[in-house]
Amino acid sequence: MAVKSVAENVKFISIGGGNAISVSRIVAVVTPDSAPAKQLIQESRSKGLLVDATSGKKTRSIFIMDSDHVVISAVAAETVLPRLEENDDKANEG
Repeated sequence: MAVKSVAENVKFISIGGGNAISVSRIVAVVTPDSAPAKQLIQESRSKGLLVDATSGKKTRSIFIMDSDHVVISAVAAETVLPRLEENDDKANEG
């Protein structure tokens, strides 16, 4: 199961390596291929706002959070997006 709930209103999504982030706090999910995305990672690192959840693996997705934190993950954005959509579908059902 990709989506976990700690409290009734808080949903988490797995981003690999035993790590999870709050679905409601995600602003954007981007791939790290472009120069601006790489620059975003460097700027976040220098400001102390980078959360590295790659476990030493290659960065395959970047999560921009509403707190200005940037979370990098080794799980591809294409893998995470269906999990987010699944979570949205469940929220709309109940």
